[in-house]
Amino acid sequence: MYRYIIEDTRHVPPFNEPASLLTIGTKPLKLLHEDLFMNLFRQNLELGATLSSRDDIRSVNQQAIVYRDNLWFDSEFLEYFMRVARTLKRACRAAIPADDPAYRTYTLPLSSGFERGIDTNGNPIYLLDLWYFPNGYTDDIVSVVVPSDAKEKGFYSVPDFMSMEQGDLTHYLPMRAVLSIESWVHVYFANTIFGVFARGSRFEEHVKTHNFFTLKLLWKGVLEQKQVLSTSEVVRVGKNTVIHPSAEISGPTTIGDNCFIGPGVVIDNCTIGDHVTIDQGCQLMLSTIGNNCFLPFRAALYLTAVMESTIIAQNACLQMCVIGRNSFVGAGNTFTDFNLVAQKPIRAANINGDLESIGQIVLGGAVGHNCRVGSGMVIFPGRMIESDVVLVASPQRRVISRNVTFEESDHHFVRGGDVHKRFYPRPDERHEEGGWNKW
Repeated sequence: MYRYIIEDTRHVPPFNEPASLLTIGTKPLKLLHEDLFMNLFRQNLELGATLSSRDDIRSVNQQAIVYRDNLWFDSEFLEYFMRVARTLKRACRAAIPADDPAYRTYTLPLSSGFERGIDTNGNPIYLLDLWYFPNGYTDDIVSVVVPSDAKEKGFYSVPDFMSMEQGDLTHYLPMRAVLSIESWVHVYFANTIFGVFARGSRFEEHVKTHNFFTLKLLWKGVLEQKQVLSTSEVVRVGKNTVIHPSAEISGPTTIGDNCFIGPGVVIDNCTIGDHVTIDQGCQLMLSTIGNNCFLPFRAALYLTAVMESTIIAQNACLQMCVIGRNSFVGAGNTFTDFNLVAQKPIRAANINGDLESIGQIVLGGAVGHNCRVGSGMVIFPGRMIESDVVLVASPQRRVISRNVTFEESDHHFVRGGDVHKRFYPRPDERHEEGGWNKW
């Protein structure tokens, strides 16, 4: 069988990079796809041609799976789709129910690539760019509707003034998940809500329904003399990783190779890559940390995704954020996640840069790649700092209340600022000797 990829070259703000190159968890999306297909098909899958548009799927003339490379889906979603498609033995296209609460809340906002349709019962659905052809392309394609089977679960209880009509802030945590990555918000959803948060929910459901596994957890706790959620069954640690005895780690958590976890660190349901240093007193909850990151003492991350080779300095507080690769977030920076005055859903930019409501009343901000954010700043909810931007705290710029573009970067206005190079230009720019210019 062959794997055909439809390339989506659109740049996702504020990273100025296609979705396939953005890190989800600890790997770029395109490598996640390769891992998923390799695990499912066990070497029995060859790479076919790269397609430039949806219309090009007509050229597929053998058994194949075809997908758009900005489409993120977990293994449970792919397995469900392929199981049904192989049973039907017909050309199939993945779809999601329009009334599914998890898809309606997280997958549909800010997304432009889904086609409307109806299932065999006349119910509205959204068609995804994911196909299976048992004998090459045909116009006779049946929709395979993949339900999320989401569970609604709260993640904290707050006073009424902070949550509009509801007293508890809740999320819909799916058993199967899919997203079209067109915004930094989708990166946040993929890493956090559909990622580590949903993983924790699935773990809870597994414990409730599998008595043997529950007994295994209890036996591990007795054998290792640890709390059940801190045993090696739910906290997976890579090779050559050093963890201080005073660190508190609760699962399900995955920590990569060659990491250092310092004294007093608290980690709860996180994914941490390789070669990561987390120093004294840091606190991480429901967050993902890419490879080669460094967190000095007392950094705090809550429902936040950090891409590779980034530094989050001491006393920084990041809530519901996404930070790009090779960036620096200085000491004492605070990313707020709640509008103090207007208790209404926060708006965020879609792939065209237009603001849309995403139905979330709490949301942090986003920092692009190769950014330098000076110490002691406050970043308002839903704001973006474009890739290659440098921000220096001053009396005139202490609070970031709107999106910051590359043209507004402080390195343009300080002596010696030209040493900071631009590595992530917008699609309409090209590199020339001496700098980036418009076409």
